[in-house]
Amino acid sequence: MPIRLVLAFTVIALAAIQAAVAQQAPNAPAPGAPKNPTETVVPAEAKPAAAPAEKALQTATGFVFHDKNGDGRRNEGEPGVPGVRVSNGRDVVPTDATGKYSLPVDDDTMLFVVKPRNWMTPVDGDNLPKFYYNHKPAGSPKVHFPSVAPTGPLPASVDFALVPREEPDSFKLLLFGDTQPRDVKEVEYITHDVIEPLITAGKHGAVLGITLGDVVFNDLSVYPPLIKSVGLLGLPWYNVLGNHDMNFDGTEDRYSDETWEHYFGPSYYSYNHGPVHFIALDDVIWVPADPKDKKAKGKYHGGLGAKQMEWLRNDLASIPNDQLVVLTMHIPITEIEERPEIYKLLAARPHSLSISAHTHTQAHKFLGSEEGFPGGGKHHHLIHATVCGSWWSGAPDENGIPNATMSDGAPNGYSIVTFNGPNYDVEFHAARRPADHQMNIYTPEEVAVEAVPTTDVVVNVFAGSEREKVEYRLGESGEWRTMEQARGEDPYFVAMKKLEEGPTPPPGRKLPAAHKSTHLWRAKLATAAPTPGTYLVHVRATDMFGKTHVDQRAVRIVAASPSTPAPATTPAAGN
Repeated sequence: MPIRLVLAFTVIALAAIQAAVAQQAPNAPAPGAPKNPTETVVPAEAKPAAAPAEKALQTATGFVFHDKNGDGRRNEGEPGVPGVRVSNGRDVVPTDATGKYSLPVDDDTMLFVVKPRNWMTPVDGDNLPKFYYNHKPAGSPKVHFPSVAPTGPLPASVDFALVPREEPDSFKLLLFGDTQPRDVKEVEYITHDVIEPLITAGKHGAVLGITLGDVVFNDLSVYPPLIKSVGLLGLPWYNVLGNHDMNFDGTEDRYSDETWEHYFGPSYYSYNHGPVHFIALDDVIWVPADPKDKKAKGKYHGGLGAKQMEWLRNDLASIPNDQLVVLTMHIPITEIEERPEIYKLLAARPHSLSISAHTHTQAHKFLGSEEGFPGGGKHHHLIHATVCGSWWSGAPDENGIPNATMSDGAPNGYSIVTFNGPNYDVEFHAARRPADHQMNIYTPEEVAVEAVPTTDVVVNVFAGSEREKVEYRLGESGEWRTMEQARGEDPYFVAMKKLEEGPTPPPGRKLPAAHKSTHLWRAKLATAAPTPGTYLVHVRATDMFGKTHVDQRAVRIVAASPSTPAPATTPAAGN
């Protein structure tokens, strides 16, 4: 067959594939994958109840020890480490002077060590920390995806290895929102869009990483290739369970994380790094469909459940009051049914931060008395941007990777969190963009002189908050003026949606509908009409941590012809 004919058939085939993809909803799972359950938000006023007592069949004992030869086993001459906390998912106990602990267990108990500062647990070949032992003698109930095999009788000693590691007061963390690949192809997007550039950038000096849930998108067979990809970063990597990470065929909430346990261990746990105490919460409660109703669908809502809530109280009870506590979760804290009690626990501490993802937007919330946070202070909750952006939707670039812009106009990406004692700062990085790409500026390409005082300049500061100061000026010597924060739809995102709705839509899965952004600023281009010419609109944004970012965009100012109407002032695509 002639080469041109082969190419023609290839183009036709690709066009057919792209057209099929474009018909999918942006947040739809891959064809054939388990269906996404319907979200149900539970009212927040539910009163926390005490966890029901469970029948303890046995008592687990063991040692937390200094693994001098690094083989993961306790050998002669390897001493126990005193004062290290161990948990069964409800109780939290310290090891004694010899490094020994004891805890009650039933036939479905996850034992885990709370990693102390200046020590590290073993990691596997993909850099997943191994800090737990799953006691499940009969294994998991039958579910579709891989789960926990029978573990057999409880060992005589369940030991946890630690090796010394220096952890200074100041360190950096890599933070991922929903990676959420539907399939291996989307794992490749993550690898090329985020992982490879991070390796090139030396991981920005980060020493550990966290993914904030929705690690995959319903098809749990995608875990292994994604684990391999993230493992290339060479960092201990902690994962939070999300609503797309569950076994939807689990007959109750406690069985919705059987595949998660197979790959990652407990669905909630805690650990220390440097001066920071991290808590990973499982804040997704699975409500299976009524088996008697064939049309019923499973649901989920934001919550911890009584047992996890009791564990959280026990975990925090032994953390010094002046230590920074960072809660990591998937569903935002404002949607957790136990949030009144969680707020009380945090309000008693001068240093706390909570971080979620889930919404595929980016926002900073400062929770005070109006939101039910007691004590007169404000709690900072970050809803973090996602690695997959808008579920890998939008037109693909020259490398075949969808633009994935989120519905609030922020690009997909990740953050670097820098900790220093009880203090922290967060810096967002757009995927495959320079570190200084922190905003988009929108103006018309051309503005008539007479229209300058009534024409808007709009700035989307991707990680901006109400504590951001955004200023601008027109030209090189104009006065810096403060911009006003405004909620609205991102102009660039709106322009992309119009292209999708036009007669020649771009290829790729359609973007979601635009949502009002919490990080837009607006002002008039100038207070007085300048002389015609091409000018730079300069913008500088100073964030809540004192970091200043600058950017600029060119705009043409033209003299209007008496017979020609002034150019439209609809904002054009940004820089």
